[in-house]
Amino acid sequence: MARDGALYVCQSCGATHAKWSGQCSACNAWNTLVEEIASRPPGALAPARGAKARGLSFEGLASETPSPQRISTGVAEFDRVCGGGVVPGSAILLGGDPGVGKSTLLLQVCAEAARRGARCAYISGEEAVEQIRSRAHRMGLADAPINLAAETALRDILDGLKRDPFDLVVIDSIQTLWSDAHEAGPGSVTQVRACAGELIRLAKKKGVAVILVGHVTKDGQIAGPRVVEHMVDAVLSFEGERGYPFRILRGAKNRFGATDEIGVFEMGDSGLSEVKNPSALFLNEGGQRAAGAAVFAGLEGSRPVLVEFQALVAPSAYGTPRRAVVGWDSGRLAMVLAVLEARCGLGFGTRDVYLNVAGGLRISEPAADLAAAAALASSAVDVALPQDCVVFGEVSLSGDVRPVSRMESRLKEAAKLGFARALAPSSAAEAGGCVVTGVSRLMDAIDRIREERWD
Repeated sequence: MARDGALYVCQSCGATHAKWSGQCSACNAWNTLVEEIASRPPGALAPARGAKARGLSFEGLASETPSPQRISTGVAEFDRVCGGGVVPGSAILLGGDPGVGKSTLLLQVCAEAARRGARCAYISGEEAVEQIRSRAHRMGLADAPINLAAETALRDILDGLKRDPFDLVVIDSIQTLWSDAHEAGPGSVTQVRACAGELIRLAKKKGVAVILVGHVTKDGQIAGPRVVEHMVDAVLSFEGERGYPFRILRGAKNRFGATDEIGVFEMGDSGLSEVKNPSALFLNEGGQRAAGAAVFAGLEGSRPVLVEFQALVAPSAYGTPRRAVVGWDSGRLAMVLAVLEARCGLGFGTRDVYLNVAGGLRISEPAADLAAAAALASSAVDVALPQDCVVFGEVSLSGDVRPVSRMESRLKEAAKLGFARALAPSSAAEAGGCVVTGVSRLMDAIDRIREERWD
């Protein structure tokens, strides 16, 4: 029998249940219900008998109060993903796999912002102050005027932030904090939701920019209740493939800027360094392009990025051919293979297909359809694409090649990196000196690859 005031909270989705069950009825996860004692949020008071509500005071859109200037952190790639800098009074949630470099990135952000005159605080619940100092010294940031603290009690953190005004505060991480107003343990759904709510309330009231570090689950989702992602102003993810030195900061939500913007960093012995030209990082340097490779002119947010698609089509040694893809959607690959078979006469039923996006970058936009199809066809017919050719375009189920957004920007980026021609939708116009070979049907593109016609 449940105790009075006890609730069972799902640690996966945050749903509450009156009694324990082996499976959460909201998200269908097993063995995730944990008993927590319902308590009043910190600072909440029971309404006095006869007390009257104060009501709302409404204001119009027009205002003479100037908007606060963004805080420039000095890390251009971080500012780019945030929309041009950190907005005072905003709350940012940063997630990423363990060991990807979240703490390293935020320590650099705090150091560069402090050197520019911002008052910065770095509060860690996972490391001692001496450990942070040691990492900062190794990264060459020992002279930065950052205020360090190691604390997990929410009440002490709030008292310190109210006493000393700051412009930028980093909490590393939100899962380590605990509030004495709740009996649940640190990292539980109740504690994460309560601690995040109090810190966001402080940010809005005092005009402090707060960056919260969030752990991720094995599925790559930020641990804790999804309501935290709705409460914050921006959700950033820090990604990196094992075996590659670079890291990608990606914006999934941003109330003050564009989403899907990326910043590219390279991890070194002295921390993270910004990559000014990501296209050069993802492309193969020098040498003749082999059959099965196609350079895709893509967009990540507002930034054009060139990346190489690599395909291998080989006879299958088993009854069921393999389909393996890295860096692209497997469902999209299945669709492109079906269109190539039905509309272009290329057979893949008895052959294994492997598709890889070089460098570990993950591509999600439909404009990569034509590049993937070109790489697969190039490998299937064993004919290499020209060294100076880029490919982009969306492929429909009927075999048509559809136009995509910002084709001029893609062509200008390709021309800047030395590419002289492009295999693109027929509506694309020459830009930046890059000659366009326009195709309206996927069959036309396959015929040009097979016959090596690029006039």
